[in-house]
Order: sequence, then C-alpha cells, then structure tokens
Amino acid sequence: MTIRYPNGQPYTSKSSLPSHHNPLKKSNYSGRGMTLEQDIDETNTYYLHQGVAVIHKKPTPIQVVHVDYPKRSAAVIREAYYKQASTTDYNGVFQGAYIDFEAKETRNKTSFPLKNVHEHQIEHMRQVLTQSGICFFLIRFQPADEVYLLEAHHVIKYYDEQQRKSIPKKDIEQYGHTVKTGLHPRIDFLKTVKQLYF
Repeated sequence: MTIRYPNGQPYTSKSSLPSHHNPLKKSNYSGRGMTLEQDIDETNTYYLHQGVAVIHKKPTPIQVVHVDYPKRSAAVIREAYYKQASTTDYNGVFQGAYIDFEAKETRNKTSFPLKNVHEHQIEHMRQVLTQSGICFFLIRFQPADEVYLLEAHHVIKYYDEQQRKSIPKKDIEQYGHTVKTGLHPRIDFLKTVKQLYF
C-alpha cells in the first residue's frame, strides 16, 4: 500500500523494520530488535493498565484513493493520502498535566539529524508550550541503544538556528535526560517527566 503526504510525497514509516531484520529474532529486556514506537506503545499500555497515565499514539486521518478487491471478503488499500500534516506522535494526560511528544530514532552515532523534524511540528510544539503543556522528544540512538528525553524548547532552539542540520549527541547528553529501559515498563519516560515537571 502506498500512503502519501498532502504534497503527494510518499510516506515511509520511521517505525518500519530494516530489510535485514529477522522477525524470528528475539529482543532482550531492553527492547533491542524492536522499534522505538513499539517500545513506547508497550510502555503506554503498561501505564494505562497500571493507572499511571493515559497516553496514546495520535491517529492520522487518511484519504483512500485506490482499493483492490482480490476476494469478495477482502479489500486491499493500494494507495492513500494523508488528509493533513501530522503534529507529534503521542499525547495524553499524566497527573493532571497535558503531555505531547515526538519519538525519533537514529542510526547516527554522533548527532540527531533535524531533517525529519518539520516546521508544522515545531509550530505545534510552540503552541503546546504556550499553553503550559509538557512537550518533548524521545530520541533513541540505535547503535548504543540509548534513549534520551530532550525538552521541546531545546529542539526548537536548534531548529530555529537555520544553519543547524543536526543536534550533536554531546549536546543531547548535556541538555537531555537519559531514560532507562527495562521490562515493565520498557521505556519509563514518565519517571523522567515526573522528576522534571512535578
């Protein structure tokens, strides 16, 4: 199936598994072999069942333009377009506060590229911060399997400096916060949020 952005460009999911990924490969307790979004989804399910927070991945409405019917009982979507640009990946409520965040992972060892952060996402984050919402990025450096929580105002600052193409990892280590990985929950980002905001 092909899904396209409103400008017609094809969408490639950042949570798509690499072509060399072995689906039979088991991941260890820290989630190696899984995407960041899969780990966050499992974490959010854990938070929900434990009554800790209500956080969900935001659905993005699509317009279906081409469907095949190989069988009478089955339809296969072959082409679709996003009706509107997405904002951030997740939002919800934790201890009475609104939370909004974006999940990104990179194979780069020394920096986080800004090419996948879009202007409409930055503007959305500015609006959330204006309303005193909690807004941040969860960034996983795949080679080291390290996850950092970086508050949105830091990313906005780097994004606004037009000559910047990326955020050095050393700056993320300085301004961001390491998020520990485990079994239950996989990525306990709310522990970090609690330390920062409550």
